[in-house]
Amino acid sequence: MWSGPPQPDEGLPPPLAAVPVPWKNVGPCKGHRESPGSLVEASAGEEAQGEEDPAAAPLDVSRLRSSSMEIREKGSEFLKEELHKAQKELKLKDEECERLCRVREQLEQELEELTASLFEEAHKMVREANMKQAASEKQLKEARGKIDMLQAEVTALKTLVITSTPASPNRELHPQLLSPSKAGPRKGHSRHKSTSSTLCPVVCPAAGHTLTPDKEGKEVDTTLFAEFQAWRASPTLDKACPFLERVYREDVGPCLDFTMQELSALVRAAVEDNTLTIEPVASQALPAGKAAEVDCGSANTCALSGLARICRHRIRLGDSESHYYISPSSRARITAVCNFFTYIRYIQQGLVRQDAEPMFWEIMRLRKEMSLAKLGFFPQEA
Repeated sequence: MWSGPPQPDEGLPPPLAAVPVPWKNVGPCKGHRESPGSLVEASAGEEAQGEEDPAAAPLDVSRLRSSSMEIREKGSEFLKEELHKAQKELKLKDEECERLCRVREQLEQELEELTASLFEEAHKMVREANMKQAASEKQLKEARGKIDMLQAEVTALKTLVITSTPASPNRELHPQLLSPSKAGPRKGHSRHKSTSSTLCPVVCPAAGHTLTPDKEGKEVDTTLFAEFQAWRASPTLDKACPFLERVYREDVGPCLDFTMQELSALVRAAVEDNTLTIEPVASQALPAGKAAEVDCGSANTCALSGLARICRHRIRLGDSESHYYISPSSRARITAVCNFFTYIRYIQQGLVRQDAEPMFWEIMRLRKEMSLAKLGFFPQEA
């Protein structure tokens, strides 16, 4: 039985030592089968390359290392350039964001200022509108008061002009025009028949008999009528015009010339300004404290004449709260002047639609009333 190591076959060559051969891809095409000759050549080339590979291996490694370093350097440079670009773009975007933030803040500030100005303007407009509304309401109230007053004055004027014209006087409104037989007994002052017939004889040349007082004759004074026509062409309340200057001198001034000169001047100014108020005295006495506050003088003494008279009326000047007691004679003088001014105001405002002559005679009648009141004649109150 064999127990020793195997012995090499005699006569056979020794086995070849294993030599490392680097693998190389020759890249044969699919389906291509190499010829035996080419295989032999390839094997021969491999044997020759096998002999050169041990010396070329360190060279290939160094080349690979140098190429990898180059790739790394180029890659790092590329990345640095990209990073620099990105940082630059980011910086530009930051600047753009800051600019947009500033624009937004500016717009917000302008919007706040605009809103505040709009609210302020709106409040201002509301205040102005409220003030205008209040003023308009006040003017409307005053206008309505004036309209009511004018309507009352127009009604009185119609009664005065229509029912009591010089051509056809209303004898119920003017009892002094009634004949002595129809007038009946009157309270107050009376005149003797002989005195009356002696003072007022009016003879009609055509009829040849004496006229009764209700049919007194009239004749137009050409000078007065010419002054009236000149004033009527352009009505005014200026005392400088000849027509009113004459009336002031002959009628208004004497009629309002009372003993108490200072109060007389105030009464005259109030009559001219249409701000004088005459009101009856209440029958019941006011409390002593209140009467002392608003009343000037006593109910038994006329504040204008200073005479002891029973005063059933009192006057108030303008917006003053002071009242002055006046006698019936003083009241008649003041009302006669007020009636004259009321009528000429109507003419100035165009409320009297008449010819010149009827208007002239109505003014003469009012002047006659002022003259009679100045002389002490006044209607006796019931």
